Amino acid sequence: MPDHRTMSETDEIRELIASAIDGDERAFAELIRRHKARIVRLVARFGRTPADLDELAQDVFIKAHRALHRYRHDAPFEHWLCRIATRCCQDYLRRLYRRRWFTSLDALRDAGFEPAPADSTDPRVETLRLALRRLPPDQQTVLTLFELEGHSVRDIAHFTGLSESNVKVRAHRARLALRAEFDLIARSETRARPPHESA
Repeated sequence: MPDHRTMSETDEIRELIASAIDGDERAFAELIRRHKARIVRLVARFGRTPADLDELAQDVFIKAHRALHRYRHDAPFEHWLCRIATRCCQDYLRRLYRRRWFTSLDALRDAGFEPAPADSTDPRVETLRLALRRLPPDQQTVLTLFELEGHSVRDIAHFTGLSESNVKVRAHRARLALRAEFDLIARSETRARPPHESA
């Protein structure tokens, strides 16, 4: 492995990538160590269970290892990894969407897993998350990256392969769809409550 003591971070990453491409597994392990927290945080926005989260993170790094020789240094390495992670998450959401399987947050909490930091005890937060999960995968992806991860339109375009104008259109449509799903779930929950709770 290269000596990193006098290198800039960018030069270190370049050296690690070059070494990893040449077969140095310690160099690739160092790349993972430096970027694992960021990637795990991203995929945790999408993973429904601890097992799914582990599988998604592992899938990202396996695909990154296989594609490392194609990295061209034209964008930060972290952005390149986030693009791979985004596509892995989209594939995962498509599989779930085809099965129409949506796990409640209560079930996740019972399993000891919180997919995203809980910043409110407001029941509307759970309704909002459930509504998000009912959106088509592409809309879930754009809204998650935009609203939960705080990425720019340009970053999302890079991660997803969409044009910036398409990202804006999808985000707008996704917000409208999210509002409709939220209202639908909220009305359903209101009807399901006993009369004394609705009063």
